[in-house]
Amino acid sequence: MKRIGVIFTVLAAWSTLSFAPAQQTQKLLQQDNGEAIKWLSWEEAVALSQKEKKKILLNVYTDWCGWCKRMDKATFEEPNISRYINEHFYPVKFNAEQRTDLEYKGRTFRYVKNGQRGYHELAAELLKGRLSFPTVVFLDEDMNVIQSIVGFKTPQQFERIATYFAGEHYKKIPWSSYQESYRPVLMSE
Repeated sequence: MKRIGVIFTVLAAWSTLSFAPAQQTQKLLQQDNGEAIKWLSWEEAVALSQKEKKKILLNVYTDWCGWCKRMDKATFEEPNISRYINEHFYPVKFNAEQRTDLEYKGRTFRYVKNGQRGYHELAAELLKGRLSFPTVVFLDEDMNVIQSIVGFKTPQQFERIATYFAGEHYKKIPWSSYQESYRPVLMSE
């Protein structure tokens, strides 16, 4: 009978020790998943940028765009990516078909009806007339377009892009050189 008691004690201790790290890991994951991108409106980002200079990351999407939804889930909801974006950019989720008038560099941009749908003039301006979704536009501290990045990007791909612009590497080295020498800091490859 003592033997059975010892066996149960050993099993209980083993199960507690073996599951504790998994539970701690799960808690950490739950905490990380709580950090979502704090998306701003265009007006909020512009106002914040005037007070404290920071680059703007513009996620240009449409409601009907499947790849936009996939990028939201796979890339923008990844905790390391969302934390990095919140820290280094004013993030704006910009519907390219929204109907709100918006100001940019002293000019008012409006919704333009085009067939059954339409487009926002600001999206067309920032994307240089190439309305393709999803597109991420990086604006510098003076609201000038640095670069537009078209298409779905994985978290690993997006990490390279975001760090290239946030770290101002684009001012010093070409993308091809940066990409060759880049070592991930947020995501494992």
